[in-house]
Amino acid sequence: MGQKKQRLLEAEQHLSPPDRAQTLSPLEPCLRPPATLSPQRSIYFSSPKSHSAQLGSEFFDQPAVPLARAFLGQVLVRRLEDGTELRGRIVETEAYVGPEDEAAHSRGGRLTPRNRGMFMKPGTLYVYIIYGMYFCMNVSSRGDGACVLLRALEPLEGLETMRQLRSTLRRGAAGRALKDRELCSGPSKLCQALAIDKSFDQRDLATDKAVWLERSPPGSGEPAVVAAARVGIGHAGEWAQKPLRFYVRGSPWVSVVDRAAEQNART
Repeated sequence: MGQKKQRLLEAEQHLSPPDRAQTLSPLEPCLRPPATLSPQRSIYFSSPKSHSAQLGSEFFDQPAVPLARAFLGQVLVRRLEDGTELRGRIVETEAYVGPEDEAAHSRGGRLTPRNRGMFMKPGTLYVYIIYGMYFCMNVSSRGDGACVLLRALEPLEGLETMRQLRSTLRRGAAGRALKDRELCSGPSKLCQALAIDKSFDQRDLATDKAVWLERSPPGSGEPAVVAAARVGIGHAGEWAQKPLRFYVRGSPWVSVVDRAAEQNART
């Protein structure tokens, strides 16, 4: 926490006022939820809506690897402008451990206006754009420039709204209805399904009114966790092979299953 605060103070001395402002580039897409759908509830989720289960700042104040594991089984909640609440159980994450991590946006200790959320207090969202049109959502952890990427959710509530958001924003396969398991099975897919865009960058997941994290429902039990290599970072040398991706074994909602990692875990 102290390191992050010090780096941010130093960086702000060099940033111009426009850099500090929270603005959305006109080139970046902005997700908008459907205006006509009423709240939808999934057959997979029966617990009553309650903010008493919301996880606070203390949950996020741990290093990236244990936080990435701790996220599994917790429920991400998104409240749209019309009051509709979308829910998904987190089933896959990736840890990015800080400046020494060659796959992290903070590698080498670089602090920029783009990655500033990685250096803010644990629980801060770091949302970035890829391919000029898709978003990925990370959560800052304890440690300078460390965070956790949310890779996949099991959709629990508001599936039809998620389906409409995904169908509106995705490329290809026009006209084909998305299956439930396709709604949130990837970092950009879950951002589309929950209408998460760059405007969520640097928000506090512990206090925000539009997106927050809830503890897994009672009786869910501890998920069996697989540790595997992260996806799509072949440029990162030895870091490309480190087992820093975590997912729930046997979950049909995971984006990429690593059979070799699962076999090694059994032996």
